[in-house]
Amino acid sequence: MTQTTKIFSSFQLGATQLPNRMVMAPMTRSRATNAANVPTNSVVTYYEQRASAGLIITEGSQVSAQGVGYINTPGIYTEEQVAGWKRVTDAVHAAGGRIFVQLWHVGRVSHPAFHGGELPVAPSAIKPEGVKAFTGQGFEEIPTPRALELNEIAGVVDQFRQAARNAKRAGFDGAEIHGANGYLLDQFLQDGSNQRTDEYGGSVENRARFVLEVVQAVVDELGADRVGIRFSPQGSSSIQDSDPVATFSYVTEQLNRFGLAYVHVIEALPGHPMATPGAPAVAAHLRKIFNGAFILNGGYTQQTAEEALANNEADLIAFGVPFIANPDLVERFQQGAALNAPDFSTFYVPGDKGYIDYPSLEEAVAEPANDVYHD
Repeated sequence: MTQTTKIFSSFQLGATQLPNRMVMAPMTRSRATNAANVPTNSVVTYYEQRASAGLIITEGSQVSAQGVGYINTPGIYTEEQVAGWKRVTDAVHAAGGRIFVQLWHVGRVSHPAFHGGELPVAPSAIKPEGVKAFTGQGFEEIPTPRALELNEIAGVVDQFRQAARNAKRAGFDGAEIHGANGYLLDQFLQDGSNQRTDEYGGSVENRARFVLEVVQAVVDELGADRVGIRFSPQGSSSIQDSDPVATFSYVTEQLNRFGLAYVHVIEALPGHPMATPGAPAVAAHLRKIFNGAFILNGGYTQQTAEEALANNEADLIAFGVPFIANPDLVERFQQGAALNAPDFSTFYVPGDKGYIDYPSLEEAVAEPANDVYHD
């Protein structure tokens, strides 16, 4: 029997009307398996299969060659990449879906192998401990990055500006700025990775400056009602802040002046494997501060998502792993159907296995699967 609950209700997200409140979270899948980092035919199929999501947010897409930090990840800074993504957006739209691109610069989480032997860049020359780069040679130690010179920062902002312009040409409904997971914007924002002494370091106002300049650049190209931003206040990729509540509260308050479509926060539910033990809860503070739509992500099930929406903790819930294994996750939730079990061994490897071969509910009914996933 079809269930009618808040998660299946429509929602106006800025300029984009969503048929439900289930967001497909951005997830690196490493399937742009060509030297030019262009989305392939399989990438087109992958997103088309998941078009029933209220909103698809793509895997991180590099805004420049400087922003690359992993093999087989797509970019949005060349004409060939724009054309590849246009095939994706056309397919998703033809299937009735809505899709934002996630704009990504990894900063220090990279390796000279991606940059002609040159060091990765960061706000400060601080090595990310406990993190390795995945290159064509396998996992390699990440070196201490080079601190961006003051006169280089405007150029990096322009990389995001051009990427937003390219996203529009590629037919995306909007863009999410990747300010999470220990990548470049996060590195500027959190004081554990930013030790600059100029106007981009020190006080929280200074540390947030780069983030807000990037937001302005992307908004200038796409319009605020087609732009969102993602944060992970509890830290990742060996990054942390001495006062995440204060830092992220400040930057979220500043975002209100833009009128963005949404803020997307990664904060794992207590007890979930993604949770950071002892980390302060920040999302609830940001929810009260931000004037626009609020997306939560962090290991939600249908039940916990419904509870969060009913309690007004968020307007939308983003799902990651469940969407990997279930292209028709919305329909499965609606019908109370069992979920496909995810094959974790295929998350980041080339090929279609574990990428576009998960059965739909109709296919699973025709030929029952041996494994189901209930979380």
